Amino acid sequence: MKQQWYAKELSKLTRVSVRTLHHYDEIGLLKPSLRLSNSYRLYSETDLLKLQQIIALKFFGFELSQINKLLAGDVNIAEHFSMQAQFLQEKAAALKEASAILKRITSDCSNKKSIPWKQVIQLIEVYRMTQQLEKSWVSKILNQEELKQYAAFEQSLKNRYSLHDKAKFEKDWADLIADVEKNIKHDPSSETGIDIGKRCMVLIHGLYGKENLNLCTKIWDEGYKKNQMPIEHGLSPQIVAWLDKAVDAYWRQRIYGVLSLVGTNSPTEILALWHEVLEEMYGDVQEPKDAVVRAAMTDYKVSQKAKNWLSATFTV
Repeated sequence: MKQQWYAKELSKLTRVSVRTLHHYDEIGLLKPSLRLSNSYRLYSETDLLKLQQIIALKFFGFELSQINKLLAGDVNIAEHFSMQAQFLQEKAAALKEASAILKRITSDCSNKKSIPWKQVIQLIEVYRMTQQLEKSWVSKILNQEELKQYAAFEQSLKNRYSLHDKAKFEKDWADLIADVEKNIKHDPSSETGIDIGKRCMVLIHGLYGKENLNLCTKIWDEGYKKNQMPIEHGLSPQIVAWLDKAVDAYWRQRIYGVLSLVGTNSPTEILALWHEVLEEMYGDVQEPKDAVVRAAMTDYKVSQKAKNWLSATFTV
């Protein structure tokens, strides 16, 4: 077996161009073991092994400056491999998302139409925001699909909420929290508590919209109620507990009000009111709506007539 190779021969053997080999020599990454009097480079088996290592490390996505340090033995190579594996995983996810974005765009327009650049930018912004959210508190609560939805929601807020709208929401929310603090020692299911619960839901609906209520519910139930969230927006554990009961009392009043109409109003009207309440509570998510029906069927405050209507109307 040949023990030495000229640059052109090594290039053919390894499929690394001569120009690249010269570049590696110039930057000190791979210097040939011998330099002949005519300036020809002569590479040894040791050089070949090093070049194969460079090829492998480049395949794994390492930069040339990183490769130089790795081969010099100045760093923990196993640790860098682990970090690079994580980097490549994130890069693969980014490429997959970029591919999905391109497919979405091409399905919405043909070659005869111009590229919807505004939509392209929005999709990219949503993706970047999703990446940021993956490193924040919300990633502990929402799954990957919900993170994307939350990022799209945040992006939509930027587009539809003016500085005036934001200032008004923040003032209304601060007023609500102040009223909770004022009534924190009183019964949250009182008329005052129910009114506060109603105000809370009006603000939430205005902010999230029906299409994002699933996010709101999960963040509230899995985040704030379980103390998994940073204390912000004035929502201390005590205020969260009181406000949760007030909101629950508000929804109960609404549900009892609809069911009290059974026997006096038409079934069609009652059904429309029932759907209205539950859509305000859970948006398009069906499972918690079914849970409300089951709970009402065993609630002693609900009349037998109303329970019969529920049983005849819903299968849960």
